[in-house]
Amino acid sequence: MNDTTPVIVAARRTPIGTAGLALTDVDTTGLAAPVLDALRADLDHAPDHVVLGNCMGAGGNVARVASLAAGFDVAVPALTVDLQCGSGLAAITTAAAFVRAGMSEVVLAGGVESASTAPWRMWPPVDGAVPQRYSRAPFAPADIGDPEMGAAADEVASRWGITRERQDAYAVRSHSRAAAARAAGWFDDELVPLPQLDRDERVRSSLSTTTLARLPSAFTPGGTVTAGNACGINDGAAAVAVVSQARRRADGIPGLACLDWETVGVDPNLPGVGPVPAIRNLLRRNGTTLDDVGVIEVNEAFAAQVLACCDDLGLDDERVCVEGGALALGHPWGASGAVLAVRLFSQMVRRDGPELGLAAIAVGGGQGVAVLVQRVG
Repeated sequence: MNDTTPVIVAARRTPIGTAGLALTDVDTTGLAAPVLDALRADLDHAPDHVVLGNCMGAGGNVARVASLAAGFDVAVPALTVDLQCGSGLAAITTAAAFVRAGMSEVVLAGGVESASTAPWRMWPPVDGAVPQRYSRAPFAPADIGDPEMGAAADEVASRWGITRERQDAYAVRSHSRAAAARAAGWFDDELVPLPQLDRDERVRSSLSTTTLARLPSAFTPGGTVTAGNACGINDGAAAVAVVSQARRRADGIPGLACLDWETVGVDPNLPGVGPVPAIRNLLRRNGTTLDDVGVIEVNEAFAAQVLACCDDLGLDDERVCVEGGALALGHPWGASGAVLAVRLFSQMVRRDGPELGLAAIAVGGGQGVAVLVQRVG
């Protein structure tokens, strides 16, 4: 490491809500601004820059609006990043690049998503026809393959031989772990309670495989992916403070050094396995292995895709998201990558945990993002 090595020194998130429930009227600004304000209080430094990821907001510069709403000076620039589900982690790697290049010393970075308040979009009318609403922009050209994420997860499950029983068991474990972590108070210091919600809304402590076994296929006739072993549609925000190693050392506080990061492309028809080459490249470049990594957070969009990634990597799935993941907490698309970073920080810094940690996320359109961090201070 050197003076410009980027280090995460604070990490916060909102409780994650289920779309249409507690946070139904809270927009991206209402979610992100409290998190940015909490980070400023934690850090006691004004940021040089703000970077936020977002997928489905109202357009414009979501990060700039949230930054100003948080009371930051108008001179602080803000950038919004869209890498779909990888947006929050891409925002953090962008911040890390700013710091590593010596362009900034303090950057607040993360992501936000309000599925509840996302605007309706329409394709322009053709030949006088009524405009057609669309739920998402294309992930890839149709001739290459642009499947819905649920259908893509079913395809991954089929190709990798991930059974329905294994998916359901993994989902139950995610909920059980998240419920236990919440009861133990392990989420408390990372949460920024909102007036509408003070704890994660989706977690179910009593979920069982018997209950999940009753659920029908959700996306493909005869498929194994169901509403129970897939993530929800969620609202939430998460962000971290990234500073230079020189600043961290001067402040005398611990943190997570961002050693390296990787973004890759894979087949758009199999987006769920995007983390596999990202993780492999990252570990190879840094001369380390998964055996050396103490905390592993892989976004749980679908149990099938996490299990397929684990099988390809030779990784024991028991080691992934040991305090529960997105299957239990929820998957607020643009924020989810940042939620992974917050979870690493809580397990590694707040509780003086293992030396190395890894976060990875799959991206619609066939991409994967991974970040390797080291506890310092």
